[in-house]
This record gives sequence, structure tokens and C-alpha cells, in this order.
Amino acid sequence: MSSQILITMDDLETAVPLNAALESAGYSTAMFSSMDDARGSVRRESPDLVILTGGVHEQHAAHLAALAREAEISTLALLEPTDSERTERVERLGVTETMMKPVRPDDGVETTRRLIERRRLQERTGIIGESAPIQELLVKIEQMAPVSSTVLIQGQSGTGKELVAKGIHDLSPRRGKPFIAVNCAALAETLLESELFGHEKGAFTGAAERRLGRFELADTGTIFLDEIGEIPSATQVKLLRVLESRTFFRVGGVQPIKVDVRVIAATNRALREAVALGEFRDDLYYRLNVLNIYLPPLSERREDIPLLVRRFIRELARQHDRTFRGITPEAMQRLVSAPWPGNVRQLRNLIESMVVLAPGAEIRASDIPADILEGPGTLLPMRLQSQGGHAMAGQELEFILRSLVDLKLQVEELRRRLDDHPQRVQVIELSDHSPVDVISDGDHDGDGPVVYRPGMTMAEVEKAAIEAALREYHGNRRRAAEVLSIGERTLYRKIKAYHLE
Repeated sequence: MSSQILITMDDLETAVPLNAALESAGYSTAMFSSMDDARGSVRRESPDLVILTGGVHEQHAAHLAALAREAEISTLALLEPTDSERTERVERLGVTETMMKPVRPDDGVETTRRLIERRRLQERTGIIGESAPIQELLVKIEQMAPVSSTVLIQGQSGTGKELVAKGIHDLSPRRGKPFIAVNCAALAETLLESELFGHEKGAFTGAAERRLGRFELADTGTIFLDEIGEIPSATQVKLLRVLESRTFFRVGGVQPIKVDVRVIAATNRALREAVALGEFRDDLYYRLNVLNIYLPPLSERREDIPLLVRRFIRELARQHDRTFRGITPEAMQRLVSAPWPGNVRQLRNLIESMVVLAPGAEIRASDIPADILEGPGTLLPMRLQSQGGHAMAGQELEFILRSLVDLKLQVEELRRRLDDHPQRVQVIELSDHSPVDVISDGDHDGDGPVVYRPGMTMAEVEKAAIEAALREYHGNRRRAAEVLSIGERTLYRKIKAYHLE
């Protein structure tokens, strides 16, 4: 089925040749001179892509972009060269991507293909969002899918790690082959090895027949090892051997078994911290961490919450056969502001309960439980009490030790960065009473020394480095991103996070 593309005619010189090129590439297109007609087409036909050829700073274009965003339709805005300083402002309107004019028709076709394929990837995987972190995530999935390298997915519980793993598999040459998911934390230590590698008849009490393990079942396909940080030390050794040689022995077996399988692992733990504590093998960590994906928590992509809420309402109302109008603006704002420690899973579960239990035909602010808005509270290094009132010193000590290990890892990460770029960053250690400042020095190609004072966190050092780069290049984010060796979208996100706008 050919993709449907809507093109506005604000700039005929750009719209006509682009329309012809898209039709030649097999796309079905429609051109509109009236924004009212374009909005009507978005509502009726739900095209795969809307292309704004001009007038992107006018109110009618903003309305069209907002309508497309609400309907989960990608939008491509073609900007004039004079709009270069306002690109981010346009993106905040809900535009998925921008291109600078003049646009070669072939380039427009390629960008169109990529945006449509990315939207279809979102539909297949259920990864919903237009925020910069989600767009970066989708790019990584597209980059990692064609190869067979091991992938480590890290992120909090409920962020959708299995969706990402399934997306990588579905986009890879192994699609159509088995995708076997294993929750390592859900299996007892005595059963995990048998589940992964299988066992021979009589290998242990109750082994009445030979059983194939998950690795054999995943042969030629992908195995997804969720909660990899929970596997015991003995199994870690055997898993390391499988990753190195793609061979293993069944429990009780003597014949080596060779498999062709791609391994994708996931964890909600800080594995580097687990390595430092001696809870996870460092050689296994490095073997797993060939390609790395970080899944941001919902609190770092709040702009995606309205999209998620509307999608969940539609799906769950249909699933429970309920007529549901949606959600009031006040209720939506409260959901956007909530802390969401359980991430997307928690949001979906809440929407389902409200779709089923809400007394009206829409979600109102009064329907949202108070504990959702307040969150679980902040974990503080304080003495915990048992039911009998005795101090739980063991838990307190564990918290303190983990905090110290985390601090140690932050310092090691800072040292690694300095070793990687010795000419670019100079750290000046000050006493506790010295003022903290970022000094710009034109003799270092814009990179002044970043001042470090004992007690500063990595976030504070990073913020200081970003401030120095932006100051040196007079707010030019593209140049600052190049100097800092990060993407412009990443820099933009950090600017917002550190309130540097």
C-alpha cells in the first residue's frame, strides 16, 4: 500500500518539483493551497506525512502542525535560509523534522522515506513520542538493527526495554526468525541455567526427558535477556562463554552445541556500579556492552506524555468497548507534571484504570489519584526503622556504600573524559572556600578551563562545561555541540534540563 503524503502549496517553486519526485518514487500525494482543506484532509484521510513548504511561522501552519501531532502524523517543514536561527522554535510547534531550502527533490524523497519508515517502526514497536530522546532512540535502533553485535539496553523499569529489543529484531535481517525473551530475575537460580541452556534426560531429579534451552530455541534469531544484572555468578561465567564462542553444553550434557543467535540484554541496574561492588563480572559487562542504548525515564520526555495519554485512551477504550471522549486540559496538565517513577508502564496502567472506572465519559482532574501527583517521595540517607522500631543499620549502610561507589564512578568517568581529551579540558581544583566559576580562554579554541571544586557532581561539571562553550561561541549551539562532541539535539535537551535557555 502506497504512503499518503499531503503537501501545502505556500511555496509553489518548491512544492511542484517535490510533488513530482514523490509521485515518481511511488508515493500518493495531494497538494493543498488552503490550510482549511489541508486540515480537513488530515482529519479525514490520516496521511502518513504532512509537508509544509512555507509559511511555517504563521498561525495556520502552527494549527496544522498541532493537528498532525495530535493524530500522530509526521510533519516535515521546509524552511527559508533566513529561518536558520528559528529552527528550534519551529520544532517546538510539533514539527518532526526540518530541511533548509533550496531542497533538492531527491533529498526531499529520501527524507520522506526515512520519516515514514521511522513512523512505521514506532507503530510496530509501540515506541511513542516525538521528543528529542525518542528520535535519537529510533535512529539508534535503525543503526543497530542491520548488524549482529550484542546490545545492552539500560533504563528504569517501565521505560519499554523489551519494545526496543523487539524493534531491533524486527528491523534486522533476522526478522521472521525466533525472538525469545527471558526474564532472568523471574527464574530461580537453580532453574536459570536449565532454562537458558537446556538439560539432558536424567541430568537432575525430575529431568524426565531432554529439554531445549532458550538459546537453542532462539537459533538463527534473537534472544532477549531482561534483567541481566540479576543472574548469579556461576551463570555469568557460562553466559560469557556463550557470548565468546556461541557454544554451550546442556545441563548434564557432554556434546558442545553451537548456535547462531544475536544477544540483546537489558537491565534497570547501574551495571558499572555492580561491577565496582563485585556483583557483576567486568569481562561479561564489556562483552555485553558492545552497543549501548539508554532509555530515558518519562520525566525526561514530558512532551511525549500527551501523545501517550491520547494513544492509551483510544486503545483501552476500544479494548474495553467504552465510548470515551478523552481528557480535560486540566487533567492532562496534571499528568504532564506528575513524577512517574514507574514510567510508561505506570502511565498506561493509570489510564486503563481511569478509562474503566471514571464516572464520566472523559478523564477529569478529580479522577487522578493524589498519590500519582505526589509521587513516592525522595529517598534520603536517613536511618530506616523496622516495624519493631529498631534501626535497620544494614539497609542504611548499604545505601551509604552505594552512594560512595556512585561517587567513585563519577570521578572515574571524569578522569576518563580528561584522558580522552587532554588538550580540550583543563580542571582546576579549588579549595572548599574558593569561588566556582567557568573561565573562558581564547587561546584554547574556545575551551576555557572548567573549574572543579571538591564536592561538585558530574552534573555540575557538565553544566559548567556547557555554559563555557555557549559563552565562548556567543550562544551558537551548533558550534558548542561540535566542541563538546555531542549532538545538537542532546545539547538542546541538556540546556533545557540545566535551565540555561
